[in-house]
Amino acid sequence: MSLHDDRKEYQFDQLDDGAKSLNPMVLFKEWLESYRQTGAADATAFALSTVGEDGLPDARIVLLKDVMDGALVFYTHYTSKKGRDLAHRPKAHALFFWREMERQIRISGSVIKVSEEKSDAYFHSRPPGSQRGAMASNQSEAISSRAEMETKFQALSEVPDEALHRPAGWGGYALQIERIEFWQGRPSRMHDRIAFTLKDHRWDAQRLEP
Repeated sequence: MSLHDDRKEYQFDQLDDGAKSLNPMVLFKEWLESYRQTGAADATAFALSTVGEDGLPDARIVLLKDVMDGALVFYTHYTSKKGRDLAHRPKAHALFFWREMERQIRISGSVIKVSEEKSDAYFHSRPPGSQRGAMASNQSEAISSRAEMETKFQALSEVPDEALHRPAGWGGYALQIERIEFWQGRPSRMHDRIAFTLKDHRWDAQRLEP
């Protein structure tokens, strides 16, 4: 099998130098909304990368649930692998890849937990099945079989929807954006890359070579 000839020309759009004067948070929301409007499945999905105590990077797909105060908000179990990584080193990287628009966005920064009130509010906005799933799972822990998982989940079916509660070990994180790079595919691999870095509460913008 040869992969050498798997290639395409990128020509959907461009990112000119005027973008350097924009507020990157406004541009991020514009790009995100444009992608959502395509109808693509899981348009808010991104790859979240963390570093564990062993020094090895780890990545997984999570869903963006809010953009607030210059931060990306997502939810998970605090005792999951990603939660343990963030407890050890509260830094992360987010990668959005929007194939249909030939765009990538790379984001890095510090991570903090959101308030319990915000985590409670989001938890109770989820479908009851998703609430039960969070309550039943010890995310990232080994389990003997699928049947054992199902038994744990079914045990919660007897709990009325109104009695469901957010587990203490489940909640939200906010990835505070300290650097954000916009990538727009262009013909002949002469891609547009503009990076913004937060310095003294101001955004410093640079065009990067492809």
